[in-house]
Amino acid sequence: MTQVALNGARTAADSAAVPLSPTALAEAARQAVAAGATSVHVHPKTPCGRDSLSPRVVAPVLEALRAAVSVPVGVTTGAWAEPDPARRVARIRSWELLPDHASVNWHEPGAEQVAAALLARGVAVEAGIWSGTTGAARFARSPLRPRVLRVLAEVTDTDATTAPATARRLLAALGTARHGRPVLLHGEEGGTWPVLRLALRLGLATRIGIEDTLLLPDGTPARDNAELVAAALELGAGGVPPGAARGAGGASADARESISGGGEYRSLQQ
Repeated sequence: MTQVALNGARTAADSAAVPLSPTALAEAARQAVAAGATSVHVHPKTPCGRDSLSPRVVAPVLEALRAAVSVPVGVTTGAWAEPDPARRVARIRSWELLPDHASVNWHEPGAEQVAAALLARGVAVEAGIWSGTTGAARFARSPLRPRVLRVLAEVTDTDATTAPATARRLLAALGTARHGRPVLLHGEEGGTWPVLRLALRLGLATRIGIEDTLLLPDGTPARDNAELVAAALELGAGGVPPGAARGAGGASADARESISGGGEYRSLQQ
């Protein structure tokens, strides 16, 4: 699985390549899916470029994306879009059009309530577990663990030299707290490509897109999300050891052993 993260919290001030309007997001998604993306993650924005959970903002984006692609489409529920947890839940309950899935950052106040509100409406939950936060520990105690669609292991270390080690520590911290759920591992900024390569070696799902980086692996600016997806898939062509048996969710047998506490995963905990 390769998810494309179309825009994130970026604005036009970051790059002209950032899609903002429903029309621009739909075209970006169409091109990214044509390049090989199998899932879409988007931050619906107001006309002034602010992330929003308002149904008046979310619905036009979902309408445009659904008309452009047939893959699952997810949105953020980040606290920066609506800081008050009660209002965040109210926003979700007011959505007229529903995404296929939505990410919930487990270190944020109100994460449990937000996830429960999404599940009650039939929206799948991606559990965002950020490195350097209490997310993994809080998720380990959550009764909602077995109900999430997948775990988003999000490496916030932007240093290319240390991000892979940070990713390994994050995966080790998750351990059995995953409750058997699939893992999507990704990095951001300078850590994007090193962490993506690690995800490929472990046979994990990953993501790429302008939300995470504006640069291609060689450091040149990407023209758009589709170019980033194409670059990720090119790396992925050699990312999983030849002949590795694949099971449910596309993870290799070696990667499943690593994730369950053995193999390379066990070595991280020693």
